[in-house]
Amino acid sequence: MDKSRNVFETRFDRHLDELKWLYIELYGNDAMFAELCDTMRCFYEERNEDLKILDLEREAQPNWYKKNDMLGMMFYIDNFAGTLKGVESKLDYLEKSNVNYIHLMPFLDTVEGRSDGGYAVADFRRVQKELGTMEDLEHLTAACHEKKINVCMDFVMNHTSEDHEWAKKARQGDKEYQNRYFFFDDFTVPEIYENTVPQVFPTTAPGNFTWLPDAQKHVMTTFYPYQWDLNYRNPRVFNEMMYNFLFLANKGIDIIRIDAVPYIWKELYTSCRNLPQVHTIVRMMRMIGEIVCPAILLLGEVVMEPEKVVPYFGTVEKPECHMLYNVTTMATTWHTVATRDVRLLKQQLDIVNRLPKTYVFLNYLRCHDDIGWGLDYGTLMQEGIGERSHKQYLNDYFQGYTGASNSRGELYNADPLTGDARFCGTTASMCGIEKAVCELAVSGTDRDGTEAETIVGNGDAGCAQALERAIRLDVMLHAYMFMQSGIPVIYSGDEIGQLNDYSYKENPHKAADSRYIHRGAMDWKAAGQVDDVTTVPGKIFNQLDRVEKIRKNERVFMADADTWTIDTWDKSVLCIGRYYKGEKIIGLFNFSEYDKTAWINETDGTYTDMISGRPMQASGVNIPAYGFYYLKKENEPGGDSDETL
Repeated sequence: MDKSRNVFETRFDRHLDELKWLYIELYGNDAMFAELCDTMRCFYEERNEDLKILDLEREAQPNWYKKNDMLGMMFYIDNFAGTLKGVESKLDYLEKSNVNYIHLMPFLDTVEGRSDGGYAVADFRRVQKELGTMEDLEHLTAACHEKKINVCMDFVMNHTSEDHEWAKKARQGDKEYQNRYFFFDDFTVPEIYENTVPQVFPTTAPGNFTWLPDAQKHVMTTFYPYQWDLNYRNPRVFNEMMYNFLFLANKGIDIIRIDAVPYIWKELYTSCRNLPQVHTIVRMMRMIGEIVCPAILLLGEVVMEPEKVVPYFGTVEKPECHMLYNVTTMATTWHTVATRDVRLLKQQLDIVNRLPKTYVFLNYLRCHDDIGWGLDYGTLMQEGIGERSHKQYLNDYFQGYTGASNSRGELYNADPLTGDARFCGTTASMCGIEKAVCELAVSGTDRDGTEAETIVGNGDAGCAQALERAIRLDVMLHAYMFMQSGIPVIYSGDEIGQLNDYSYKENPHKAADSRYIHRGAMDWKAAGQVDDVTTVPGKIFNQLDRVEKIRKNERVFMADADTWTIDTWDKSVLCIGRYYKGEKIIGLFNFSEYDKTAWINETDGTYTDMISGRPMQASGVNIPAYGFYYLKKENEPGGDSDETL
């Protein structure tokens, strides 16, 4: 037996008993399990030598992704650089942006008009032709690995497009392929499901089933009518989807984002969410990855509050996902911007900070999706804040209608009956940069804000001050995100303050989906200004660059550092502490448009302001409007200052 095969056999033997037990418990099919094992061997043998070396390196350092140097950026390939080859040509820019983790938004084959932003996959082994080829993807991931950049992609497990080969055969009446979905002759069984299964998009895609007139069947469609739910009770579905997973892993993907993971198992008389079988499937997927391609990380898309998503991490003995999204903290952050009240956010961070250090969350200010107001309304009710009225306030605020708001953006999936809606907008536009630059443009200033100083000289100081305050809020929010426990991810364009893109309304395939307002094409002209600190892109980019490098160079930002919040005695000011091996950093963040004083009373000596370099006392700290401080206290007694990262 050669050395490479021995590596596989060692990994396989380590997991065989549990993998077989789970598989047989779920499916009771020895033949299908044997096929799965044989195919796993084939994918391992096909894995190239560079990836096998990476597997060994990461097996030796299993916590490689938990260090303080991880910074992600997510983008649509076409919007960012046109094609996969275009992305490869922008790797130097990504390096300049301190990014070493790129999330390529869905790029697998789909059909325009029935795409859902790429989440309706027609072929799991083909790239959208306008973006490139699988060979281009493999070349890109290899180039990224040379620059120590990790590549993440979406793996849409819950459903396929109606244009997928399986769906076409099912539609034609092939029973084998109909059994890979949920097909019903009449509405008797679907009606039972509808009694317990919530609707995901009640206004744009009501119900969970779609009638197919040509097939004379109902098919389960949890999301949109052209996205058919897969039947994971069928072992053929599980096996084939695992083969797709391994095929993509062998193209050099580092992080597999499992889309809509709570939905993948369906059961009558349940909500079809978060069922025990989901965890069995994810656990098997984790073991399959550790056998064939252990360099891979699993990122679960679980849109719930942190204390409820933690089961998707699994246990120390039986882990599932490596990383999960911190969705509720993101939504609570924008609630804090709109209310200037950090109390709910502080409570949310305290919950996350109490979780085991082995849990890694991805933190973000926004993503490709909308912002849903899934807040802790039980706590807000104690303050006399009702759920419906507060959601209305937040949506009005971020549209710029109330609360002295400078935000701009649009609602998504608004339901006039319930009053519920979600919000869409770029970080810069939500922070007031769009409003400010438009007012400056009316005053004769270029849209990028280049002539702000001239405007001040002409007496229009208010516009320029509003722009500076909006930039300060934008940067403060990023600095706060970097202070959280976990890995920060920026949406492409946020590093240069990119604004809402209203041109989507001119595209008939996008006009009905307001999420495209924050999915605009990357403004490379603005990106060319990042070295000019008189421009908006230059101001934001360089301030973020400074904070990103602090995070990268300071080991208190390690994932397993102690993290906690500190009372400031001002409801507009948030304080976060981080401690690691004798070093401590205090972060102070003012969510108000007014100067504030934080009475944190950290009287354990002199701190250093990491932005200015000047010494400060960490008590009675005066913080400018929308300002922040990173205050460092080095080498406390008993600390180990010599250990390298």
